[in-house]
Amino acid sequence: MKKFSDAAGYSRFLIYLAVTILLNIAGITFFFRADLTSGGVYSLSEASRKVVSTLSEPLTVKVFFSGNLPAPYNNIERYLRDLLEEYAVAGNRYFNYRFYNVSGGEDDESLKNRELASSYGIQPVQIQNIEHDQVKFQEAYMGMALIHGDIIEAIPAITSTDGLEYRITSTIMKMNNKISALLRLKDNISVKLILSSSLAVVGPYMNISGLPELPGKIEEIVNRLNEKNYGRLSFSYLDPSLNPADGKQAEHYNILRLGWSEFRDRTGKTIPAGKGYAGIVVEHGEKFETIELIKAIRLPVFGTQYQLADLAGLEKAINETAENVIDINEEIGWLADHGTPPVGGLPPMFDFRRQQDSLSSLEKLLSEEYSIRRVRLRDEDIPDGLSTLIIAGPGEKFTDYELYRIDQFLMKGNNLAVFLDSFKEVTPGGEGMMSRFRRSFYTPLDTGLEKLLEHYGLTVKKSIVLDENSYRQPVPRRFGGGERTIYYAPIIKNEMINKDAAYLKNIKGLVILKASPIEINEKKIRDNGLRAVKLFSSSGRSWEMKGSINLNPVFITPPKDEDEFRSLPMAYVVEGPFPSYFAGRPVPEKKEPEKEGGEGKKEKNGRETGVDMSAIRGERITIEKGRPGKIFLIGTSAILRDNVIDEEGKTPNAQFVMNVIDYLNGREDIAVMRSKTQKFNPLRDIDPASKTAVKTANIAGLPALVVIAGIIVWFRRTARKRRIQKMFGKGALE
Repeated sequence: MKKFSDAAGYSRFLIYLAVTILLNIAGITFFFRADLTSGGVYSLSEASRKVVSTLSEPLTVKVFFSGNLPAPYNNIERYLRDLLEEYAVAGNRYFNYRFYNVSGGEDDESLKNRELASSYGIQPVQIQNIEHDQVKFQEAYMGMALIHGDIIEAIPAITSTDGLEYRITSTIMKMNNKISALLRLKDNISVKLILSSSLAVVGPYMNISGLPELPGKIEEIVNRLNEKNYGRLSFSYLDPSLNPADGKQAEHYNILRLGWSEFRDRTGKTIPAGKGYAGIVVEHGEKFETIELIKAIRLPVFGTQYQLADLAGLEKAINETAENVIDINEEIGWLADHGTPPVGGLPPMFDFRRQQDSLSSLEKLLSEEYSIRRVRLRDEDIPDGLSTLIIAGPGEKFTDYELYRIDQFLMKGNNLAVFLDSFKEVTPGGEGMMSRFRRSFYTPLDTGLEKLLEHYGLTVKKSIVLDENSYRQPVPRRFGGGERTIYYAPIIKNEMINKDAAYLKNIKGLVILKASPIEINEKKIRDNGLRAVKLFSSSGRSWEMKGSINLNPVFITPPKDEDEFRSLPMAYVVEGPFPSYFAGRPVPEKKEPEKEGGEGKKEKNGRETGVDMSAIRGERITIEKGRPGKIFLIGTSAILRDNVIDEEGKTPNAQFVMNVIDYLNGREDIAVMRSKTQKFNPLRDIDPASKTAVKTANIAGLPALVVIAGIIVWFRRTARKRRIQKMFGKGALE
């Protein structure tokens, strides 16, 4: 019997050992991961799978990461390995990756790999390391290069896993677009160096040397870039000092012009008066951009100082500018007149109001994904090929003909993103540095867009949303300290955001400034076959400020009547076949400005030729029922400013704006991927009664459970004791 039991035990042990070994072999052989996070943070998005599964040319990812990094950087390499393995599983045979050893050793392999990293523009970054209670700094390689055909793109510093998948996938998509754009080109991209040889005489006095050798160096840069751009760049050198026609081109491109009067240097040598031009033009077709070659910097004490552009920076600038002029990204329109704030550009120094209203962060984020086309409705039609027009904070009246252009743009199945203010902020005494200290007031704004939107079933109310759940601004100690509630900056909590919209699923909160509520005409929406989706609302503790608008926090108090509190819709997307506002109406006339000599031209083109031109008329056909399009509407443009949107696009507000633009352009999968690593995850609010119940359970619940468990054990032991007594008691023995 004992021998049989021992044999059975040995058999079970061998079976368990075999199963364990087989499971380990299967785990090593077969790649499998289970992502239990709500947003699928550790799984590839559908957009990433699609990008790598449709590669038509080899894509190689070369990763340069130092080993033995301190926390939290030691987890980045592990995450990156897992992520690239996911790409490899989802990708086709053209996707491959490799990690290179760049640790601090001086062996031939490490040195060679560090040189390779440097050739891709990847340099070591400085990271902080706490060792033996001391803060130390060390250099580490933490970058990667992506090589697709002849195109090379680098991510030189990967210091966080946040948004890493989005950066990699966006880079691959950009490379795909660039390859397609370069192969479609009929003419080369022209890189023109405009440099006057006369500047070589005054260069040493400007602390600029090496100007005569500059044309050869720029040509070398263009030749290197040609190796990465399918040979689509052509270089030319224009010298306005030798050829007056080159000077006219320099004026046309608005190249930096330097002029000097006759002067004597320290040795007594006379330098004759002269002028010269310096700059680089990257041009393709009718589109061109300029690159500064010599930077003029004005310093308070030292005056104007001149600095020659860094050659390494020039190479990057030429490459990026070439991408811009061939529009490798999808184009979107930005309304650039009617008082809208300019997108991009730096405001003048000391102009605090324009600095506050700057949209440079938004311009940077949009430029990474799209080519921005400035649209001036007063001078031109909305160009064909644009799928979306952004109208942000217009402050001037639209004519009926301009509204007709917008209406017909929408009727063609295109989209509108409208950030419409109901009030215009006015600062008495003009603008300037002191205007920030003057009290502003607000006047109702009527641009004409309102009647267009109302026809589509959307209305921006003439009021401002105030909310008790608002941003709390710290008060400096010299003014009493504490916090001040900014009621016109409602905090939109997670439960008030529409999670049915996939591109908002991972947006957990927003801060909205000076917004007006949105109303929809449900009957009009329904009758026209449209679909209205509310994106978010204010909390149930919000109310409206109507009539005289005063946003000074000191004078704002919540209403005493509870009936005035209610949740207010603040953003909508309406989509479907919109009805034209101009259906059944004559096409509005375009008002042309009076031009001098207009009558003479009419006389020449009319009576002198013997043809009655008034008998020839052009009829513009109005599209009365459009193809399916989309309108996004929010009652504020303040959420686009730099004080709300961060330059890196990591805050919920920045991701919300970019996700909406992506959705309008049919890139919902990109929007979902962008925001899936959103770090802003506030706890869900619960009512006071629930909070009290949870606290009570935490304080008294555990002791109560211990007591109850003790009572149960005591009863069980007592019952067991009685059973034993009953079994072996006096009566049982008899």
